[in-house]
Formats: sequence, C-alpha cells, structure tokens
Amino acid sequence: MAQDISSPCAETWNGVMERVSTAMSESSSIHSDRFHSLSKEFSEMGLDLRHRRLEDPTFYPEQRAEMSVMEQSADDIKLPVVNNFMDPDRERDCEAKRLYFADGKRKVDYVLVYNYRRRTSSRGSPGLHRLSIISNGSFPAGLGAKDVEEAGKADQEEVVVDVGPLDPAEGEKRMVREEFEASLLEAGLEIERDKEHKLHGHAFIRLHAPWAVLSREAEFLKIKVPTKKSYDLKEEKGFAGTMSAVWRKLNQPFQPNVPHLQDQSRTKFLSHCFSRDKLHLYNIQSKDTFFDNATRSRIVHEILRRTACTRTCQTMGITTLIAKGIYESAFPLHDGDCKGPAKGEERNDRQILHDEWARYGAFFKHQPIDLIRKYFGEKIGLYFAWLGVYTQLLIPASIVGITVFFYGCATVDTNVPSMEMCDEMQNFTMCPLCDGACDFWHLSTACGTARASYLFDNPATVFFSIFMSLWVVTFLEQWKRRQISLNHSWDLTGMEEEEEHPRPKYETILLQKRQRQKKKKTKKKNKSEIGVEKLTWKDRTPGYFINISSILLMFGVTFSAVFGVIIYRITVSALMAMSPDPGTKSNVRVTVTATAVIINLVVILILDEIYGAVAVWLTELEIPKTETNFEERLILKAFLLKFMNAYAPIFYVAFFKGRFAGRPGDYVYVFNDYRMEECAPGGCLIELCIQLSIIMLGKQLIQNNIFEIGIPKLKKLYRTLKEKDRAPEPSENEGPQSKGPQQWNLDYDLERFEGLTPEYMEMIIQFGFVSLFVASFPLAPLFALLNNVIEIRLDAKKFVTELRRPVAVRAKDIGIWFNILSGMGKFSVIINAFVISFTSDFIPRLMYQYMYSDTGTMHGFIDHTLSYFNVTNFKTGSSPIATQYGHEVTVCRYKDYREPPWASESYQFSKQYWSILAARLAFVILFQNLVMFLGVLVAWVIPDVPKNISEQLKKEKTLLVDVFMREEKEKLHLIQSLFSKDPPVQALAHAHAGAQLPNLPRPLQQTPLRPGDLSVTTSALPRPRPRAASFSQFTRQPSMSPKNEAAKHTAV
Repeated sequence: MAQDISSPCAETWNGVMERVSTAMSESSSIHSDRFHSLSKEFSEMGLDLRHRRLEDPTFYPEQRAEMSVMEQSADDIKLPVVNNFMDPDRERDCEAKRLYFADGKRKVDYVLVYNYRRRTSSRGSPGLHRLSIISNGSFPAGLGAKDVEEAGKADQEEVVVDVGPLDPAEGEKRMVREEFEASLLEAGLEIERDKEHKLHGHAFIRLHAPWAVLSREAEFLKIKVPTKKSYDLKEEKGFAGTMSAVWRKLNQPFQPNVPHLQDQSRTKFLSHCFSRDKLHLYNIQSKDTFFDNATRSRIVHEILRRTACTRTCQTMGITTLIAKGIYESAFPLHDGDCKGPAKGEERNDRQILHDEWARYGAFFKHQPIDLIRKYFGEKIGLYFAWLGVYTQLLIPASIVGITVFFYGCATVDTNVPSMEMCDEMQNFTMCPLCDGACDFWHLSTACGTARASYLFDNPATVFFSIFMSLWVVTFLEQWKRRQISLNHSWDLTGMEEEEEHPRPKYETILLQKRQRQKKKKTKKKNKSEIGVEKLTWKDRTPGYFINISSILLMFGVTFSAVFGVIIYRITVSALMAMSPDPGTKSNVRVTVTATAVIINLVVILILDEIYGAVAVWLTELEIPKTETNFEERLILKAFLLKFMNAYAPIFYVAFFKGRFAGRPGDYVYVFNDYRMEECAPGGCLIELCIQLSIIMLGKQLIQNNIFEIGIPKLKKLYRTLKEKDRAPEPSENEGPQSKGPQQWNLDYDLERFEGLTPEYMEMIIQFGFVSLFVASFPLAPLFALLNNVIEIRLDAKKFVTELRRPVAVRAKDIGIWFNILSGMGKFSVIINAFVISFTSDFIPRLMYQYMYSDTGTMHGFIDHTLSYFNVTNFKTGSSPIATQYGHEVTVCRYKDYREPPWASESYQFSKQYWSILAARLAFVILFQNLVMFLGVLVAWVIPDVPKNISEQLKKEKTLLVDVFMREEKEKLHLIQSLFSKDPPVQALAHAHAGAQLPNLPRPLQQTPLRPGDLSVTTSALPRPRPRAASFSQFTRQPSMSPKNEAAKHTAV
C-alpha cells in the first residue's frame, strides 16, 4: 500500500521538480505567477517547501539529494543580492561598486523604478523567498557553505510572501512589466533587480548593455567615434601667432582644470560612424570604457523607447509605460558622489563639474563646455554654450551702457532744459493735476524728476540704441559661428534627424480611434475601410478651438491686470491729492509710481506660473505626435503668453500713457469720475525707466534665483518627509544592504529633469528687457550680466547636485529659440525707434534747436513745449476748490503743442505739433532702415563658418578618404597574395576537405572546397556586410502561443 501511494507521489514530485527547474532558469521575480502555482501544488501534495522536506514518510534519497542541490542553487542565486554591496570585504571600493551589478564588473547603465504592494506575510526559512533569479541567472562564484549558513541564519526572521495581487490593476501592471522586461532581455540587455522586503515601496531594476548590444546600437544610431588617425591643429605663425600665444597665457587663469580635455586641445582625432566591420580603425583599449556613460545610457534609452508591449497593453516605449503608471520613473545614474574624492584618487566627471563649474567661487572661470557635453549630452551642452556666449557679449554692452549713464551724470549740470525747469525765476504756473482737490503748482517743483530723466534721456541714448541694435546682430552671428565650431568638435556635422516615437497621449487617442473604426466596420461589413494610421486635423479641431479661445482669454486677463493697475494709480493719486498733509501731496507721483510697479511685478510673477501651466494644458489638447512637435508648440504658446504678461505694463507706459488724457477743460475720464493719468513734467521716459528696472530686477531676483533655489529644496524636503511617514518599518532580513544607500537610491531622491524650456524662457525674457527698451534704461545690460554670472553657476549646481542625470540627447542647434531671438532682434529695432522718437524728447529738442530757436541753442525750449490755458474755461467742478494763489492766476500752462486761447482756433493742435510728428515718423523710418542696413553689413562681414573650421573640414575629408583607400588597397593586396599561386584543385580539395582554410577570410572558411569546384574565383570573396538592421527588426512582435511566452522569460 505504501508503494502504491509512494509511486504516484514520486512521479508527481519528479514532474514538479522539472517545472521548478524550468522556472529557476527563467528571468523571474518573487512575484511570478508560476511560483504561486508551484507553492499551491506543493501544499496539496503534502510538501513543505519552506523546510525542504516531505511530510510523507516515503521519501526517496535520490529526490532528497536533488532537493538539496536545488536549495544550494537557490541560495547561491539570492545570497549576493542580500549582501549586495556592503560586504565587509568590499567596503574599500564601495564608491565604485555602487555603479555596478552585484558581480562588480557589469556597469549599471539605466535604472527603472516602480511601486509595489504586497498583501500578507508568513514566518519561515529563507528557502521560499530565495526563489528569485537575479542578473539573468548568473551565479556568482566563491560562496562557501559558511556563507550559506550565515545567510540562512540572518533570514530566519519574518519573510514577506506575495500570495497574489492586491487588486486587478496591480496584477495587470505586473504582467506588463514582465512582458516588457522579457523583451529587454531579448534585445540583449542584462537585468538585475532588488529584493522586495517591505509590504510596499519602490523597487529598482538595473539594466546593463553588453558590448554586443552597444556595438549593434551604435552602428544603428550612426554614432560617431574617434578613430586611431589624428592630426595636429595648425598653429598660427608670425604676429598673429605671437598675439594668440599671449592671449592664451593671459587667459590661462580663467580656464577650468579639466585634465583629460586639456591634453587633447591641440590634437584632433578623425571621427567616423561606428561600424562593426571596421573595429580595427578605432582605438579600442577596453570595450567597457570605449563608449562613455552618456552614450551608453542613450543607447539603453533608445532600446527602452522602442521596446513594445503588444500582448498586454498595445503600447510602445518606456515613456508610455511611465505615463500609464507601470513604472514610476527611468533614469541613468550619476557618476558617483559629487563631493571630492579621497586623497590619491582620481576625480570622476561629476566631481570635476562640481569643483570647476558648479561652485559660485568659480564664477570667473570659463565653462568646461566639452565636459558638460560629455556628461549631459549635446542638447544641454549647447544651452550652456549659448548662455556663455550671451553672457560674454553682455560685457561690451554693459561698458557702453555705463558710459552713457556716466555721460548723463557728467553733463546734467550743463543741460539747458533741466536748468530752466529748476529755475524758480521762470515761474511757470502749471494747471492742476486733478479736479477740485488739486491746486496750481510751479514747474520748478519737478526739478528732481527732470534731472533724473536726463540721465537716461540724453544725446548719447540714440547712439546706444543704434549700438544695441547692432549688438543683437553681432550676438546672433557670433553664436552661429560658435555653434558650427561646436558641431565640428562634437562630431555633429552631417547628423541626420533621428526617428521619433509617438507620444503616449497620441498613441492612446489613436488606439481609441482605431477601436471606434473597428466597431463601425463590424456594423457595416459590406464597406471595406482602411486602417487608421494617424490623427487628422478633424481630430484636433476641438483642441485648436479651445487653444484660440483660451489664448484670447489669457490676453484679456493680462490687459485686465494692466487696466486694474491703471485704476489703482488714478484713484490713489486722487486720494493722496485730497490729503491735508503737504508732505503727502508733494510725494504723490513717486509713491504711486513705486507701489504700482510693485503690484505689477507681483501680478506678473503670479500670472507667469499660471500661464506656464495653461500652455502645457493647451499643447496637450493639440495632440502633437512627437516630443519635438510638443516642445515647439509649447515654447510658442508659453513665449507668447509670458511675453504679453511681462511687457504689457511697459508698453502701456512707453506708448499709451498720457497720449489720451486730453487737455485742461476737456479731459478724458474713467467711470465718469477719475481723470486719465498724464506723464510727469520731465516726460514718460523716467517712468518707463522705473517700470523696466523694477520688473527686470524683480523677476531676476525672485523668479530666476529665489524660486530656482527655494522651490527644489522645498520639494525635496516634502518628498523626504512624505517617504519617511509612509515607509513601513523594515524587517531584519533586509540584511547589510540597508546599511547605506546605493547610487540609484540617491539619484531617485533627486528632482526629475523637466527639460530646458524654463531655462531658455528666463533668458529670452531677459534678452527682451536688454534689447527692446534699452533706450530707456542703459544699465539693463549691466544688471543682466550680473544676473547671468550667478545664473550660470546656479543652473550648474542644479544640474550637478539637485537633478537626476538626464538622458544625453543629440542636437545640432538650439532649435526654435534661435528663430525667437532673431525675431526679437528685428522687433527691437522698431521698438527702440519709437521709444526715441515718441517717448523721449530727443526729436522735439532737435527740432527746436535747428528750426524754432532764434539763437540756435536750447534756451527757451521749456517755454516752447508748454501751451496756455485760460482758467475761466474750466468746466464746473474741475477748477481748484481752494488755492493759495488767490485770484491772481488767469492763465496756467500744460505740456502740449496747442494754439493759445486767444487764437482763432483755440486749443487745437498747432503747426509745431504736426511738424514734430512728421519729424518723429521720419526718424522711425530712417533709424529702422539705417540699423537694418548696418545689421546686414555686420552679418555679411562676419562669416558663419570660421576659416579654421572650414580648413579642418576639408583636411579631415581628405584624410578619411586616404585611410579608406589605403585599407582597400591592403585588402586587395592580401587577396592577390593569397590566390597568386593556385595549387591543383584535387590536391587542395583532399588536403582541406572538411577543414577550414586558416588564412582565408571568414566567409571562405565557412564554405570548404569540394572536389567539383574548378577554381577559387573572386565570387567567393567576402561579401559586403548588409546595412544596419531596421527599427522593426529590433522590436519583437511576440505571439500569444505558450511556447513563445516561455521563450520571452528566458534569461540571457
């Protein structure tokens, strides 16, 4: 009877053991549904898997030995992960091991993070939870019985066992992850995963790309790599060479201390697209270090981006999986800690960037642009290179602006109009500034305003405006030259546009459309419909409609905010004018202007944040197909909204304030009670200067610096507190791994990289302040320069220490930002022309001196600009209620060009008004055409491609042709030497039948000669290698068969 029972039991046990062996060979995790089914079958049979024994007394010794082998294998698999990196023998090189797999050899190229939740727990031995296969089934050697015994004792505590998903959504996510990771294994990547110790938390999956994958993908992506062939850059001779050497000597203290890049400054290696057929051309000293970390991560990211999950969720790429919550994030690792290494150790790239670039103490040094590109990729490298060129060219603009300002300070005491305004003997009695409560006043009380206005509104201002317009053209031309130089040194010349994958939302909406079309097709079987390949304009029409209406609404909000500030200025001015305190009355204009500008600044900062979120939402509604399309549309919307928000108050002061106020006796009123505000006696330019300076400095100080420093730190603090509160108490079986965080844990705690759009937007808005209204504020370039010196180090510190490492993205230029800069440069010419002609008094002063002055000087200019008004013509209630001048005032003055009350056409515009208006319009046309012509001349004088770069491109092309021609000649000579003497065919066939020919190329070795062959002809020569595999060849389309399902979980 015992034999009858034991025999079926033995057969069942053998079958189960075979399934365990199959499951153990798979790339599995503790979550695997196969292990759940195995555990249930063990319990139904009376097998206690936790203690590795049979409850039935009939237990064969062979089966017991087989189980002991399986137990040892499972322990060998799991133990290196429990003692992952904090083994006492490895603490000396812990810093380096944090970037590698458990074997300490394979580098971690990418990290995937997902959230998991477990349901129940049970107590037992480590046997159950050690069924996790790690690192594609590779078993680290060197683990003895003592190690196994110690690890077994450490794991005798509570063990968390996954008995099933918490809900169907979690189970579906798990299935998608399993399929995705199996596809990554098929693509050649190697995977290492963490043990899930807690009830819930974050799990990290580490990816490594071996040489076969790197070389295949590098050839597919056409990545250029340096060859063995190099040449020395041509050195200048004579006087130019001497000056160049002197300049390098003087510039040496400002160069960053980057060891590897300095050694290769005068040597250029030829670059060529990587090819597995030409490995002999490259200087491959080590396959592990031939591709740098940024290139390795970019290759892995490309694989992640194109890997499909067709069986479970019909999606493609890691971006879609992150959007659907399958994974929480994916990122490459930083190169270790950013702090300095110990004595005698070499600094990694991150530490060099931190010491030589991301410190405020290094503000006087040039940026290590080549190292930035090597570490972060070409796109981020181009941003910092552009920011560096922009900041450097702000130095001459700042010098000229300071010169103009000091010129105004030096000549203010000799300025005749200011002297006339400050002269109390002139006794210009001005009309009241408000109705009823305001009294007449003397023009001499505005002496301080007039003198301050001259500091920014003097003859040198016109020269400065022309200079800044040419400066914009020079800056753009200089950046084009710099960009081409970087393209050459970074091997970006001839770079082709890479294929982009659709965005997750685009895929989702396209899938929904296909499903709708499929339902319609089933209803109408007679009509054959073509499958939906892309979204059309009809699908985007609702989004376009919402975009247009929302942008118009945002414009209305901006104008409403500006109008609200205008109402504030009018009402506060009237209320302060009614005050009985004489000190309050005298400071009305200064107080109202300062408070109104501060309110404007606060509104601008608030609306900036709102408009940024609105721009993202509106762009999502358009359903762009690719990330490039999404980014370009987002940039245009964000720039349009933020441009209007930042410059609307400035445009009002520059071109609208005081233009529609009316005249005494016929003022324009708001809400029938409040009079429209007028410009100060010295003109609106001083108010424009105050408005521009406060908004510019406020945005730079608060938004660009305080927000960039404070908000990331607050987010990090909030995330840390949130994780600390939610994290359950870890069990003791977590082992030594919990003693210290790994690099992927440290990088996960950093802020996610959101793109360069906010960084560019800050600088573009600042560029507008520097170029558009620079005629009213010559010190704008100086404040921009001081801000950018801090901004570069602030951004550098953020990228090196506070952000996760972004994927290295290739880019040839700064994209649409250059078009925006070019457009703003042309727009600045028009704006500055109108500011000089209409906002300042430059044209009226010029016209008076050369047309209306009897002496040809500026004496009498103030009297010429003031018109007369008869106080008896005031409307009822608008004249002063109480006046200190009594009844002696019969005529008051106001600033305008109108006919006097005794003229036949009283209070109408005079001939001087129309003459000055014509002169202003003529100046705008002349200024615009002159500056445009000079700009074209500067662009023509400065070539886009530097001469040395053009010569190097020609030389490199010639050298590459020589290299390949020499290689072809060597191949031809080798082939001719091999087949110059042909032995008899029969003897050759008998001598080498079934064997490989040692000296022939591989294709000839694989096909041995047969006696029937007459001769070895050139048709048997090595065939050319086929072109790189297409995108679809690397994206496997799995079927639904069980055989294919098992193959997908096989470890590499």
